[in-house]
Amino acid sequence: MDVIQPRGGTWKLAHGRELVLGETAAIMGILNATPDSFSDGGRYASVEAAVAESLRMVEQGAAIVDIGGESTRPGATPVDAAEEQRRIMPVIEELVRRSDCLVSVDTYRSETARAAVLAGAHIINDVHGAQRDPAIATVAAETGAGLCLMHTGRGREKLADVVEDQFLFLRRSLEIARSAGVAEAAIVLDPGFGFEKDGPENLVLLARLPEVMALGFPLLVGTSRKRFVRGAIGRQDPEPDIASAATSVLLRERGADIIRVHNVPANRDALAIADAMRRALKGERW
Repeated sequence: MDVIQPRGGTWKLAHGRELVLGETAAIMGILNATPDSFSDGGRYASVEAAVAESLRMVEQGAAIVDIGGESTRPGATPVDAAEEQRRIMPVIEELVRRSDCLVSVDTYRSETARAAVLAGAHIINDVHGAQRDPAIATVAAETGAGLCLMHTGRGREKLADVVEDQFLFLRRSLEIARSAGVAEAAIVLDPGFGFEKDGPENLVLLARLPEVMALGFPLLVGTSRKRFVRGAIGRQDPEPDIASAATSVLLRERGADIIRVHNVPANRDALAIADAMRRALKGERW
């Protein structure tokens, strides 16, 4: 059976932390400290609610909590850096105080990234792949933060082939990161499911994910509750978590190391089956 081995390795993070990748899928739990995110906007707008949900996800098996203060859904109202930081900084500070979990800041702004890492965050997750604010790569280099560079098709002309466009965009992101001095071991890549990709493009990218591994870095993926998942099952369920977990398994089989999700237990259990199958194919027992 053709199951792709994840890139694996050790992801070097800020504050002397690291995350070992490979044998077990690492789960990144999504925490939207926003009023207008497409799935759970407003649900965790208070600091108390956001921290409680973050701790719950960690208890359920998330290795990382990814905290964002600006919705990235199409048509979302932009916020400035001050508002973004007003939403997320108290959450990061309180979570770091109460837990030793890995904390990621979901931002494309270098000033927000720096403030978050100084407050205790370990990872910078940039949905613009350091191409909207290249100084974010300098922040990662100077602080030792892990840096996730995500592909997006927004605001530019894409290549017709979905994987060739990955190479075009992410190679530029890697150039920016390397020029800023970001360590190779601090970088992971995200193919950016849903970001200016239609349903068939997302499904083709999912099927062809092993080709993206040719870039040479671990892959972080996020398909949870996205529009193409709803389209594939033919229903507009607000939280299609069973279908999302199915995509997580398919992505894990195709080499993804880190899976970004809303529903941690559903994906944890589905990914446990995928990893058990991988071990069985290697002749291991549990």
